[in-house]
Amino acid sequence: MIYLDNAATTRPYDEVIDLFDNLCKNSYFNPSAIYNEAFDLAKQIDEARGFFLRAFHADIDKDKVIFTSGATESNNIAIFGSTFNKKGKYLFSSGEHPAVFNCAMNLKMQGYDVDFIPLSHNGEVDYDKLAKMCDSNVCFVSIMLVSNETGAINDIEKVSRIIKTASPRCILHIDAVQGFGKIDINVKKWGVDLMSLSSHKIGGLKGCGALYISSRVNLKTTIFGGGQEYNLRSGTVNAPAILSFRLASEISLDNMKQNFDKVQQLKQYLLDKIKNNNNITVVSSDSASPYIVSLLFRGNRGETIQRYLNSKGILVSTGSACSSRKMGNRILQSMGYNNTDIIGALRVSFYSNNTTSDIDALCQELDNYSTNINA
Repeated sequence: MIYLDNAATTRPYDEVIDLFDNLCKNSYFNPSAIYNEAFDLAKQIDEARGFFLRAFHADIDKDKVIFTSGATESNNIAIFGSTFNKKGKYLFSSGEHPAVFNCAMNLKMQGYDVDFIPLSHNGEVDYDKLAKMCDSNVCFVSIMLVSNETGAINDIEKVSRIIKTASPRCILHIDAVQGFGKIDINVKKWGVDLMSLSSHKIGGLKGCGALYISSRVNLKTTIFGGGQEYNLRSGTVNAPAILSFRLASEISLDNMKQNFDKVQQLKQYLLDKIKNNNNITVVSSDSASPYIVSLLFRGNRGETIQRYLNSKGILVSTGSACSSRKMGNRILQSMGYNNTDIIGALRVSFYSNNTTSDIDALCQELDNYSTNINA
């Protein structure tokens, strides 16, 4: 099997699986209990918070990290926990993951003033239009760091400068799921107030994520219970998953530059191999993350090509796995592509364990498919 759908999930590192197994067997205590074993586990979790704060250059003495069941929950807590001002304006990029986009639509249904920032043709937000949309009434903006569909990287520092010039108290939330562990993140330099992370996108386990919270932000409690996670996300703390998330992050961050360079070479290798295939249009720009490449097969259905590749032992996707059963692609539509183009969309996404042999096999089957349809 050749796995090229790493934007959907990654294979957990062996070390992470071993740690999780050991913790489940030997450190299964509830960190909220009052015996020494539980205290020790709670201390390790607090040390993990400090690790994450240092990893993205936050203020370790003032800012917070809470642990969640994943980025979807982190996004929900960030968005719905920020809804103090019913008269304020809430802006979301048009390229957001369903975990953010559907929160925005829910706010709109509740009567909040919600608007969507258009995308440029390269997949980034349209910064000029964002500037025109911003005024002193804007109280919350959510823009993803790296597009899960195209790999487009938004200039978050520029976004922050635009919105906080118009509305200094505005809260900026970023979904950094496809960026953390792959590119350097500096929340203080960028002016980020809230940031969502996910474990299983960087060699960790599913069912664990985190939310960074700047000291300038006070969130409403949206999940009530025993008061865990600073009373923002009650529920028994999942210590094995959290500590496994830390380990996966350590491995990814320690190898971030090396992995980025390797994946960048893989992306270029793919682009060089398919440049003579007239059936394929590349959506991803040169400035996009090398981890994600979006391709369009005009006149063909992406699902058909995906199933063909699957039959050959090659796994890719037609887009976000969280919305793969829905028709169309609102992100590509926002970038200006028409339905004829979009119907043939495929997403190829890499990780550090992929090789040029994987690309060779993919391109050979794409050529075979193209030859068959043109025959």
